[in-house]
Amino acid sequence: MENVQITRPLPRSLPEAQGITSAAISAFLQHMEEQQSGLHSFMLLRHGAVVAEGWWSPYRPELPHSLFSLSKSFTSTAIGLAVAEGLLKVEDKVVSFFPEDAPAVISPNLAIMDISHLLIMGTGHTEDTTPYMVDSKDGNWVKAFLQLPVGKAPGTHFLYNTGATYMLSAILQKVSGLTLLEYLEPRLFVPLGIRNPTWESCPRGINKGGFGLSVSTEDIAAFGQLYLQQGVWNNQRLLPKEWIAAATSKQIGNNDGSPGAVSSDWSQGYGYQFWRCRHNAYRGDGAFGQFCIVMPEQDAVVAITSGNSDMQSIINGVWNILLPAMSMEAKVIESDPAAHAELSLILEQLSIQPELVQKTSALEAVLNGKVYRLGENSHKLEAFMVSFDAEKAVLTLQGMYGEQTVMLGRGEWAESSANILDHKKNLIMSCFTWTAENKLKITMLCVETPFCLTLEVEVHESSIAVKQQFNVSMSADDLEAEFVGHLA
Repeated sequence: MENVQITRPLPRSLPEAQGITSAAISAFLQHMEEQQSGLHSFMLLRHGAVVAEGWWSPYRPELPHSLFSLSKSFTSTAIGLAVAEGLLKVEDKVVSFFPEDAPAVISPNLAIMDISHLLIMGTGHTEDTTPYMVDSKDGNWVKAFLQLPVGKAPGTHFLYNTGATYMLSAILQKVSGLTLLEYLEPRLFVPLGIRNPTWESCPRGINKGGFGLSVSTEDIAAFGQLYLQQGVWNNQRLLPKEWIAAATSKQIGNNDGSPGAVSSDWSQGYGYQFWRCRHNAYRGDGAFGQFCIVMPEQDAVVAITSGNSDMQSIINGVWNILLPAMSMEAKVIESDPAAHAELSLILEQLSIQPELVQKTSALEAVLNGKVYRLGENSHKLEAFMVSFDAEKAVLTLQGMYGEQTVMLGRGEWAESSANILDHKKNLIMSCFTWTAENKLKITMLCVETPFCLTLEVEVHESSIAVKQQFNVSMSADDLEAEFVGHLA
């Protein structure tokens, strides 16, 4: 396999030198913009070299991004390493690792469930186990998983089941004495140059496995390149070639026969925590458009982070625009300085522009520094205050995570760190504008995640009406909320 000496930072090259035109990459980026695809970053590798990379400002190359279910492919990799080290076999029964958490009566289907069934999402469950695990009162996710009925014979039925990936993490920790993150650090992350990865854990300290990993875009690209190179990195074999072949092959069918399934990249088969794709490609992916797409025939990798619920539209852009432009001949495409200059300009100018409709309002004096108590709500948001000066504003929210302050640029992005999404600090780039004399709009980009939160505040004499909206959410019920606040 060529390019096995690749190390970090990944080598860079002109697109034409690697058999793809700058014009095609420009067309892809322009198509993503026209589709309003919500991309945060994009990196394209061909023949082991980065031929295009871009971040939509204020997203930045050095920032980690939450991967959601793209984490699963890293978990699968850890299992492959553990198999190579003789710590476990894919035929090992799941219940054998947790006799203390197994039900008193073990059903026949649970008894035969093995690690391979966890890997291929073929556990036999008829619904995702994750909600039951997360809601377990004692925080014992393993026990909650094992207590659930297994309605079908393992290996016969595909069901996307994030709880199964958590069980892989729990098994790895049981046999190695290390968390998934600790186990992968010397075996994968350090060799690939992946620095400071983080992984969320369950209440009992087991990394969640199926989600919760955060790394940078170039880290995603390096991971894909490792798979493209059959597990060899910098002349060192990190992962057995046989494992990669099994992990990225179709191990179970997932075409439900529904209309459009043939053209869906979610119906081409499933491997060991990797999706098969059209065009003989495969990928790891995560909610809202986190992608590591590996294209063996084209010797290419595409890494993308975004905040978009229509993930198929992003993949379609790869197939329809980038893939046909990749020359399959050995010769170098003739250079095109003008087209490359245009691509460079497009990449340089990628940005999410802060909105500025009306720079100021006389009502700033009315709203300034006033505390508004919010009515009872499911988000447990208690109080709202904004203070203004000539260049910026400061938003103060009181809620379940205590008092949080966020800097707001006046028509420009301002950086803060606050507990807005969950219990941990989020890096936030925020701005505000007045959209009418009595309507204030606040935009908060949580730039290490897919999420953008907007607050539209209508100011009245002694009250405010706040409409909260997320760009994407796991639940439609959480996309929007409305609050009414009264002066304290």
